Amino acid sequence: MARGAISRASALVLANTAVDRLNALHDPAHAINWPELGSVDPSLSSALDRVQRELGGAPDILVNNAGVFAARPVNETTSAEFSEMLALNLSVPFELVRAFLPAMRARGRGHIVTVGSIADRQAFPGNAAYAASKFGARGLHEVLAMELTGTGVRATLVSPAAVDTSLWDAIDPAARSEFPARNAMLRAEDVADAILYAVTRPERVAIGEIRLSKS
Repeated sequence: MARGAISRASALVLANTAVDRLNALHDPAHAINWPELGSVDPSLSSALDRVQRELGGAPDILVNNAGVFAARPVNETTSAEFSEMLALNLSVPFELVRAFLPAMRARGRGHIVTVGSIADRQAFPGNAAYAASKFGARGLHEVLAMELTGTGVRATLVSPAAVDTSLWDAIDPAARSEFPARNAMLRAEDVADAILYAVTRPERVAIGEIRLSKS
C-alpha cells in the first residue's frame, strides 16, 4: 500500500551510482534516475535543469544514495582518490539539496533522505576517505534538519551497517578481518524499507535518523 502511495502521489528523484533495489519504491514514470554520477561539473547542472523541467519543479522526495567506497590506510590514499570520494559522497548530495531545496521550502513540503553509513559515526582503520565523506554527509544532514524545522520540509538520515551491494565487488571482505562476510551484511532492501518507512509517515512526523544493524 505504501509503495503504491509513493508511485501515485510523489515525484521521486534518486541520486544513485547504480540502479538498485530502490527502484522498487516507485513507478519509473514518476522519477528520474542517474545511473552514473560523476564529480561536480557542468553536466550535473544540466541534469538538474532537465529534472526540474521534467518534473515541473522540485521532487517531493530526494534520496541521496550515490556513493563510492575504497578501503586504504591514510598513507596509501592518493589525493585524487580522496577528492573523488568527497566529490561523489558529499559534494554531489550538497549540490542536489541546494538545487531542489528552495522550491521545496517555497511550497512547504518535501523530504530529503540521506543514505549514510555506520562509517558516518564510527571510525574504522583503512577508512579515512570514506569516513571523511560520510561524517561530512552526517554534518550536512544535521544542519539541514535544524534549518528545516517548522518549514514542512523533512530530512532523514538512514545510517546502515555494512550492506551487501556492488560497492564490495572490488573488495573481498571475507579475506579481511575488519569486514563482515557478505552473507552477514544487511541487504539493499533493508535500507529501501527504512527509507520507505520514513517517507510514508504523516507529514506531522519528522524522523531525523534511522540506524540499521544486522540482528
